[in-house]
Amino acid sequence: MRGGSYNGCVADSTAPPTPVLPFETCLDELEKVVKELEAGDLPLERSIELFEKGMGLSDTCRKQLEEAETRVEMLIRKEGKIQPEPFRPEKA
Repeated sequence: MRGGSYNGCVADSTAPPTPVLPFETCLDELEKVVKELEAGDLPLERSIELFEKGMGLSDTCRKQLEEAETRVEMLIRKEGKIQPEPFRPEKA
């Protein structure tokens, strides 16, 4: 088995690859990591471990947001050209 790169959403590197966690789950986990880091008083090794996990979660969230943006742009395609439009929620 080849050594893989770090993936913050995979709990055990010896287990088969698991599907990417939903965006909301990754975001919740990232918030927990940030809160624990902000609380301080952590050993250096734990701080580094949390930082690595946070970077992996952040990357996963960023990729999911980029994919969502691409899908939205494709849905608002007009005359064969993508014309991104800002999201403007309707006011009640």
